[in-house]
Amino acid sequence: MKIVVLAGGTSTERDVSLVSGKQIYSALKKAGHDVVLLDVFLGLKTDDIDSVFKRGDELLLNIDNIKEQNPDINAVKALRPDADSEFFGPNVIDICKKADVVFMGLHGENGENGKVQAAFDLHGIRYTGNDYISSALAMDKDLSKDLFRFYDIKTPESYTLKKGETDDHTPKYPVVVKVTDGGSSIGVYIVHNDEEYKKAKESAFFYGNEVLVEKFVDGREFSVGVIKGKALPVIEIKPKEGFYDYKNKYQEGSTLETCPAELSDDKTKEVQKMAEDVYRALRLNQYARIDIMMDHEGEIYALEANTLPGMTPMSLMPQEAAAAGMSYIDFCEKIISIAMEK
Repeated sequence: MKIVVLAGGTSTERDVSLVSGKQIYSALKKAGHDVVLLDVFLGLKTDDIDSVFKRGDELLLNIDNIKEQNPDINAVKALRPDADSEFFGPNVIDICKKADVVFMGLHGENGENGKVQAAFDLHGIRYTGNDYISSALAMDKDLSKDLFRFYDIKTPESYTLKKGETDDHTPKYPVVVKVTDGGSSIGVYIVHNDEEYKKAKESAFFYGNEVLVEKFVDGREFSVGVIKGKALPVIEIKPKEGFYDYKNKYQEGSTLETCPAELSDDKTKEVQKMAEDVYRALRLNQYARIDIMMDHEGEIYALEANTLPGMTPMSLMPQEAAAAGMSYIDFCEKIISIAMEK
């Protein structure tokens, strides 16, 4: 099978995407497919598109790990003179058209907000992951929470602020301040007083034009992968310091992850059911990872859904798949088989 693994892009999660893409590429090559790893933004200059699936490792981007800080996106955009007028890099659409399927290794803006998916639908390109509508619903954290509340899925109380508008709210600390359309915990801050609140808003608005202010749930953090509506084993996340931010997610040894999580059978089923309820509420139709908090009284709260979960060596959903008996290669093949059913 000819497969494009699409990664990179211009989101703050670019490095995460590239490492995910490289892992996916290697797994699919071992499975015997003709695969090319392609940066959606930088593309590939070539006069022989048909040959790219046979060229292999020479096209791999030189990235093997994720730095503690998110990448300099302005420096990436400077690599293309037409960056402001065209998102897709040279030959990206044409190469993807030649593939049997595009494995979406993108994360964050454009990759997860449905825009790339909508463009591929117009071009008749088959891809892995959820469609553009469900991707857009899940990417907007405020809209997601509206749907959670509509379907009686418990979620922390919250309100939103737009850049430039007057903030008349009086927060009940601690609260979480985060950009509404971010990922990998970039632009997320836990604040305890007015001074921290002001600084957190300023920092969050650097990453987007709207921020969500949410009641902080003190307790245990879980994540649950869902494939075609069925939950995988629950994983618990315990950062050694601070919260599950960008550094703790991707720097080895920063976080203790337990899968399956140490929960009673009843509580495990409750957490998995909430994940499946979120999956349905957001009209998800392929696979996703749902983040859930449990307070000290045992109440659980849905936070958000990730429609293109990380596939790095430290990512959560591959660990959950492994706990369910799927190797990394099996998991990648499963995602492709679902996409081929579209």
